[in-house]
Amino acid sequence: MECLGCRIANGMEPDLNILYDNEFITCVLDIAPFNEGHTLILPKKHYLDVEEMDDETAYAVMDASKKLSIVLKRLFKPDGITICQNGGRFNDLSHYHMHLIPRYEGDGYHWSEPLHPHGAELRLNQTKEKIVKALHLVN
Repeated sequence: MECLGCRIANGMEPDLNILYDNEFITCVLDIAPFNEGHTLILPKKHYLDVEEMDDETAYAVMDASKKLSIVLKRLFKPDGITICQNGGRFNDLSHYHMHLIPRYEGDGYHWSEPLHPHGAELRLNQTKEKIVKALHLVN
């Protein structure tokens, strides 16, 4: 198996800190955690982006994110949890993975503003119309 994400998800890498797994997904501690408890959820089958996943895998990812969020909140008492994933060329693992990051006020993690203004806030109605129309074409 050449894909690092596949090897992690299928328990083939050494020294994994597996928290939870089932037939669809594996949840491991991130090896470079932003905060204690930073967890990755990876499908056992290879997917790059969320829209490629079958429904059972997508459900397993969300179910695990819910269960682990409850546990992370109980154990580490964060001010909140950031749940995110990066797709396409921003997916540094080249395998779908969701991050669960316990967050604390002032921890330095932030959502940044775009470097180059694009005016999208001026086109909200047009953007909504495009998306709503396109949604009717998706299964």
